[in-house]
Amino acid sequence: MSSEAAANADFSALRYAQCWEDADILLEALNIQPGQTCLSIASAGDNALAMLSRGPARVIALDLSSTQLAALELRVAAYRELSHQELLVLMGSSSGKGRETLYRRCRSQLSQAALDFWDAHGCDIRQGIGSAGKFERYFAMFRSRILPLIHSQQRIERLLEGGTREERVNFYSEKWDTWRWRLLFRVFFSRAVMGRLGRDPSFFKYVDGSVAGRILQRTGYALTELNPADNPYVQWILAGRHISALPYALRPENFESIRGNLGRLEWHCATIEDFLGRERAAAIDAFNLSDIFEYMSQENYEQLLDSITRAARKGGRLAYWNMLARRRRPASKKDRLRPLDQLAEQLHARDKAFFYSAFVVEEIV
Repeated sequence: MSSEAAANADFSALRYAQCWEDADILLEALNIQPGQTCLSIASAGDNALAMLSRGPARVIALDLSSTQLAALELRVAAYRELSHQELLVLMGSSSGKGRETLYRRCRSQLSQAALDFWDAHGCDIRQGIGSAGKFERYFAMFRSRILPLIHSQQRIERLLEGGTREERVNFYSEKWDTWRWRLLFRVFFSRAVMGRLGRDPSFFKYVDGSVAGRILQRTGYALTELNPADNPYVQWILAGRHISALPYALRPENFESIRGNLGRLEWHCATIEDFLGRERAAAIDAFNLSDIFEYMSQENYEQLLDSITRAARKGGRLAYWNMLARRRRPASKKDRLRPLDQLAEQLHARDKAFFYSAFVVEEIV
């Protein structure tokens, strides 16, 4: 089975320098147990690393982009060679000097392909490798060029302080949710602008309706029902760093467990279709599928589900996100997949990576 995403999108550049999916809800959804085998879409590597903290026997990270795997490789090297605080500096989560020196300490752990990529991106290393992707540059443009036209720095800092739910709701309605916010947000996060500057235009092929309107609604939810003071994704978008919250893989309490299990992680430059076509049956317990189904037709989605369920063990789980295109287990797969809708809805209500319209959890039967 060929990859629709590989055929339609350009993956030569680094698209994501961070994983923009909440590992907290991912890990709860997958319920990974010690000794299990897990498969993860690699992206920048954060969530594949987060899965290691649960003690699986094997985590297989896949990406069809060698540049995305270069991001994962550098993270693995950083966990091996750096302290936790130094890792945060290299990422750009914390301010600090000497990122190039930190990178040089990691170079001996990198493959030639990863060395070639990162040696040619010294500016990205100096800024913090978490800023190096196209998607992160898109947010940086919003932060530096659009947001100052809407709100003062003081008001942005106040928003990020959070507070009680009542305080957050009042602040959002009285100070933040202005006509200028709604107008410029809808322009910048429109299908046309996002397709040109953020995501690949082909990623919107199966999307109907207003892109910006849906994202604006989810953003309002994140800034009121969720607490920005606890949200690393909001903080990075609005401030360009992590102020008072970190994503799961970067928290100090998870650092040693991830580092201790790095030998259980492997990565392959391959499409999930090709990898599963070679994998034996009933071999994998947990699947982190990111939002890959969003980029393919309903027919290809159902074909890939066939490959996944063949490779999955009974009782195993799939977790994936819908951003704008609706993808859920079709009725034709009801004898092989059981939706865990109540769990998925509870987790989505806490999803700090707030721009997704749905979180899907399904179990192999």
